[in-house]
Formats: sequence, C-alpha cells, structure tokens
Amino acid sequence: MHTIQPARLKPGVSLEQLPAAAAATPASSSRLIRGKALVFWDRKSATPKALDAIDTDQITPAADCVSESLETLDERWKAGSFRYLMPDFRARVHRGETFVVAGDRFAIGSSREMSPAGLKGVAEEAGLELVIVCGHNMGDIFRRNAFNLGLHVVQSPEAVADAGDGDEMTFDPGTRRLANVTRGKTYDPVPLAVKEEEIRQSGGIFAVGRREFRRSIEVAPSLDWLDPDAARGLTTTEQILWAHRVDKDLKPSGMKPGTTLRAYADLLPASDGTAPFAIHTFNQITGGTTIYPRQAAIANDHFVFTGVDADEKQTTIGREFARAQDIGKPYYATPGDGIFHFYFPEQGLVMPGQFIPGADSHSRAYGAYGAVGIGVGSTTLGFGWSTGYIYVTLAKARRVVFTGRLQPWVSGKDIVLELLRRWGARQSQGMSVELVDAAMQLPIAYRNTIANMMAEAEALNGIFAADRITYGWYQRKGVTALPYPAIAPGADARYEIDESLDLSDVRPMIAKPFSPGNAFDAEDVARERITFDKALIGSCTNGSYDDLLQAALVLRAARDAGVKKVDREFRIFPGSGGVGRQIEQPDARLGGESIADVFRSVGGEIRQSWCGPCFGQGPDALSPGQRAITSFNRNWQNRMGLGGEGYLASPAVVAASALVGYMAPPSELGLAWDAEKFGV
Repeated sequence: MHTIQPARLKPGVSLEQLPAAAAATPASSSRLIRGKALVFWDRKSATPKALDAIDTDQITPAADCVSESLETLDERWKAGSFRYLMPDFRARVHRGETFVVAGDRFAIGSSREMSPAGLKGVAEEAGLELVIVCGHNMGDIFRRNAFNLGLHVVQSPEAVADAGDGDEMTFDPGTRRLANVTRGKTYDPVPLAVKEEEIRQSGGIFAVGRREFRRSIEVAPSLDWLDPDAARGLTTTEQILWAHRVDKDLKPSGMKPGTTLRAYADLLPASDGTAPFAIHTFNQITGGTTIYPRQAAIANDHFVFTGVDADEKQTTIGREFARAQDIGKPYYATPGDGIFHFYFPEQGLVMPGQFIPGADSHSRAYGAYGAVGIGVGSTTLGFGWSTGYIYVTLAKARRVVFTGRLQPWVSGKDIVLELLRRWGARQSQGMSVELVDAAMQLPIAYRNTIANMMAEAEALNGIFAADRITYGWYQRKGVTALPYPAIAPGADARYEIDESLDLSDVRPMIAKPFSPGNAFDAEDVARERITFDKALIGSCTNGSYDDLLQAALVLRAARDAGVKKVDREFRIFPGSGGVGRQIEQPDARLGGESIADVFRSVGGEIRQSWCGPCFGQGPDALSPGQRAITSFNRNWQNRMGLGGEGYLASPAVVAASALVGYMAPPSELGLAWDAEKFGV
C-alpha cells in the first residue's frame, strides 16, 4: 500500500554531512523599484478598463512551455511571454515599462510556473525588476509561484483603476507600498499571509528549502486524526490538512482561512512538462545527491507525441532523473501509460484522506476520491520532493449540495458547466469547495469531472467526502484496505457560501468560446446549427471507461437507428493506457461489441492517452479558423491551437454532434432516454 515514507539518504551520505539549518536572512528591502506602467487594456469594453481573466495560456503559450536542458530552463519561457496577447511585450519591458497592470483574476488556469519565471527573466535580462499589479482574485498557483521565485506581485484594484499607459510608478519591496507618481497617489495593497511574507522576505523557496532541509530529514512524518466530536467545526479539507500538519502544536481552532501551514504530502506528482523545473528546485535545495526525492511521481503525458525534437529533450530530463533517483512504475509513467489524473488513481496511489499537491492545475481531480488535491507550481513540488511537505494557505470554504434527480443525458460535465455558468465572472473566488452528493447518485466518473474542473472554477480544491460510492469504487478494484479513517465534514463546519444545485434543473450543456462558464442548454445551441471541423472525446476530465462507454452507447443506438457514419474528424483519447486496453474488450452493454469497435464503426479513431490536443499540441490540435466540440476542460482563446475555437460538452453530446454534423445533444438524433439503456 502506498503510504508516506520518511526521507531516504543516498548511499554513503550521513545526516551529519548535511548542512545545518541557517537562520533566516531577510532580503534587502531598502531600494525603491521604479518604472512605467504597461497596461493590458480590455479592447471590448465600452469604457477604458484593464483586461480581466488573463490566463497562463496567454502569458506563456503551450508551445513555449519547453525546457531543452536544465541549463537553459527559461530561454523559451522568456521568448514566449505574452507572445500573442502582446507581441512587443519583451521590447516594452526592456525600455522601462516594468509595472504590468491587469484586471481581476490575473493568471488563472494552468499551474505553469514558466509564466512567472519567464516574466521575471524578461526584466532581469535587461537589468530590471518586474512588478505585477492586478485587481481581485489573482490565480492562486501563480501567486504562490511568484513568491517562490521572488517576482513582485501586488493586488490593488484602486491602483489598477487609476493606471494609464506610461504612468511613472514606484514599489517599495520592504513595505509593499505602491505609488503612481504621475497621478500623485499611493496604495497599500492586499496584505499577505504571515508565511507568504516570510517566504518573500527570505528570498524565495530555494532559501526556505535549504533552511528547512536537514530538519525535515531528522523528523519522521506522522499523521494524527481528529475524532468526530473534535472535528465538528472543520470541513473535510480542513480535517485532512490538520491531520497532515507538520507543526503539531497547531490546534483545530487555528484552522482558519488565511492560516498557512506545512502539510505532509502523500504524493507529489509532476508531468514531463513540469518536472524539469521541479528537478532544478530539488537539486538547488538538496544538492541533488543527498536524498532520494520524497513521494515523487512523474507521468509523461503532455509533450510526448508531438514529434518535436525540443519536446523529446524535455521528456528526457524527467526520464534520466527517474532513472538516477530510482523512480519506477507505478510512480514513473512512460509515454502512453496515461494522463496522471487517471493513471495514478488507477494504480492505487490516490486514496481517501490523502493530501496530493500536483504540478498541474487539474490535480484537483483527486477530490473525486475523497483526497485533497491542489495544483501547485514546479518549485513548490521540488520543495516537497526535498522536505516531504509543502506550505499551503487555507482558503474560505464553500459548500455545494447537489439535490434533485439527474435528468436524461446529464452527466458530470453538464453539472459542472451549469455550476460555472451560475457562478459567473467571479467563479468560486478562490475558495475550498465541499461537494455533497445528497442523493448518492453521482458515480466516480462524474465526480472526477466536477472535481477536476474546480480548476476552471478557480477554487483551491473541490472534494467529495468519501462515501459508499467512493468505497465501492475501490472494492471493485480489489482494494479493501485503505490507509486513513473515513472523514466527513463536521456538523458545525463554517462555509462562507452555502448553496445547492438542483440537478432536476440541469440539462445537457455546451460551453461556447472562450470560457467554460459561457455555457448554454445544448438543445438551444442545436437550433443554431453550429458546425465544426473536429469532435474530440477524452482528456483528464472525461477519459475514463465510463465516460467513453457513455459516448459509445449513444453511437450504437444511433447506428441501430440508421445513422451510420460521422462526417467530421472524430478522435478519442482514453484517460490512460489501461483504459485504452479496457475499451478493446467486449462489453455486454454494447451487445458484446467493445467501446473501441463502436467508435471505429462510425469512423472514429482511437489515439494514444495524452494531453496534447487539449492544450494545442500534436497533430490533432486546431489550426487557425478551425472549430471543435470536445469533452476537454478549457476553451480559452488559443487553448486548443492558435486561432482555433473550442466548445466543451459531455462525451454523449460530443458523440451525438459527431453524427449529426452540428453541435447538439443525443435527443437531436431522435434517441429517447432510457436509464437502463444509457445510464452509467
């Protein structure tokens, strides 16, 4: 059984040889940073305002998230900074426009630490320092990454509202006071948590890691759990994090929003894309030859089937590291083994009660299994590989209770798209979301989709407390012994927002560009007759066996009714190699056919298990002017390929659309819902 392990020293290394912890040395803060404002304007707004919701895909396009060696980590990151959103960004920074001003929700989305590292590097190559000034609700992973790297980030809605292009601005790193000299105004930004300030003042995560490294080896990890009475005031997430706390003097009463704690991690997974920077961090903190990385896992799922030489060089970095550090299967997934949000649960490495910080924003998917999954950057992951724990700041809690009964053709994708639609521009406001399946009707596949897309909801995490559906899933896999006790939210747990979603009101949905929250009733969309070039099913959001079965059931029923072939490109991406093999086996639900045979019978093609087309990589990425309907998780501008348009829907809706030739739900095929026939 996978459990948290103490540190393992390399052969020939003794504890006495490791450097003792050095005292914290505050970074110098006497200087005043000066520069001019560079404003990202919302060109669609009727009145001048800074652009909201700039995601990390826009900051660093996927094709630039590549490192060909540990010596040239950030070269591509710098070159790609705002490549399409502001092509002259690098030149403008070099001429002194070093105060980047943007609106609310800056740097949401992917965990790519290439973004803050690249931005910081662009300024540093000209001997300058960059300051990010934004409004409300900065992306939580970017924010954490910025502190780790020493990139100055300031949240001040007032400063954003006042700023104009070229305004003279100053920033005092000591007090964090911001001034717009041109306007004659000063601003005290949103304050930082105590630990955030400590990391910032210490000079970043490398310095903190070196200071804590030896002590983290001397103290063996231990967990202790609250009894139900003591846990009455805590959410599921808070209880799990409290049990995983490093500092045992932290009381349950101290588990409040804004508290930063050190928490032991059960698993610290990376992808081939995020591993190089994590490896660099691990080497910087540990020296690279003193211990084996702790709780480490690497899945090759992002840049593996592109055929690009630079991508192969990047994958080689992780492969050589795994070999040198004795990381083998199931902790090291080779190309085609699967997307790590499916592969690692499938391998028994994800279990209820765990804390799993992953270097991918969709690590929130582990909440489907009763674990606390959060997205972190590569430096946080490398710090965890070094110490066995990470720093995590508690967020306000929000509860969503799913009531009512599921409607025809509705799945987890429809539920989460409807939730994002209702939440609107503010989304979850960075909260930790407790997801409650009141009627016990949502299978793990549906829960995976909902928890996974808490990344798009901009939540710290989303979690379904383990229940009979969870434990039934493990029992069917032959897993009867689990490491941690059953955890449920306390009766007196505090929720900043407490809401319900009546599933009786949810219909099949389609999200239009360029936001998952831009969702509409699929039957209404069908009347628009929106055509497309590609229909794509799979990804970490909807690549499970049950997801693909749902699509195959629609295809087989339509085929029996006389609709024989798709007239568009139709590609299927299983969530893991295991799922890919499973869908080749006969299924009684399909009259003895396999899921793969049904897909092929209508013109579908089964691809390797990987993430490429979801973020615009490989042969199935969109070309300029192309449109696709997909079961992926993000449809931001240029996300699935430069100049392409992505629409989001459930596997059933994508399958139906592939057959009718325009975006539509299964009802458009004349199929009548039958729960016994089509339910998963």
